Amino acid sequence: MDDFSHNRLDQRYYSGPQNNVNVYSSPNTPHGALLNWRSMCGRCRLTARERYIRDHFGLEDDVSWAPRWNIAPTQQIPIVRQDNKQPKRTFGLVGWGLIPYWAKDRSIGAKTINAMSETAAEKPAFRDAMSRRRCLIPADAFYEWLRVGVKEKQPYSFGMIDDSVFAFAGLWDRWRDARGEVLETCTILTTKPNSLVADVHNRMPVILRREDYDLWLDPGVTNPTLVAECLKPFHSGLMQKYPVSTRVNRAENDGPDCALEVPIAATAQTLF
Repeated sequence: MDDFSHNRLDQRYYSGPQNNVNVYSSPNTPHGALLNWRSMCGRCRLTARERYIRDHFGLEDDVSWAPRWNIAPTQQIPIVRQDNKQPKRTFGLVGWGLIPYWAKDRSIGAKTINAMSETAAEKPAFRDAMSRRRCLIPADAFYEWLRVGVKEKQPYSFGMIDDSVFAFAGLWDRWRDARGEVLETCTILTTKPNSLVADVHNRMPVILRREDYDLWLDPGVTNPTLVAECLKPFHSGLMQKYPVSTRVNRAENDGPDCALEVPIAATAQTLF
């Protein structure tokens, strides 16, 4: 894979922050279209209670968050950032799909939902963010798809063995359009898969150890080589995976049924 996601949203346009909705649109692309299977990581969820998110990430202020069971590219996704002027972390929502500050238009964000951790520091779209705008992206789990037939794909949920919240390694940026409208967006870094994910996909999102949060967020660390050790595949022994319904395939489906474990034989009957 290259550094850009292969999610086929190239002709969609980012219409600005909107909560819990797909903010790219195209008259030729129906809302909730199936995810392109080559993208990684292309779906995740965050259902933890607000106070637990606040406590886990060491936030001073209360968090405003409604559970999301199927967060898709181009939608709003939560991030945690470090204040540059004081020792304080903040929680906020940004668009999923990084638009570099120098971009001519918004369409690049459709291709940048992921960045390869091995090369992000070298690529123009991510280079500055890798040095100065790193963030945590809270999640309970992410979804990946395994090919089980000519056309069939079986979705799996991946998360912590105790179902606890965790953080992807993320990058964020701030872009201003010709009218002066400011958009904040992000990308999720990926790495080689651990043994749990390898059976399903050849990449996995970078999951940070909790003890690495401070280093990853430190605004004084601008040399990417100093955070390279944070970007290794997460320990598979601390994770679990299980098959879920194909309802998760469509972005418009966003309820607890997307995360329920189901018998593999039953998943093909639950798409619609």
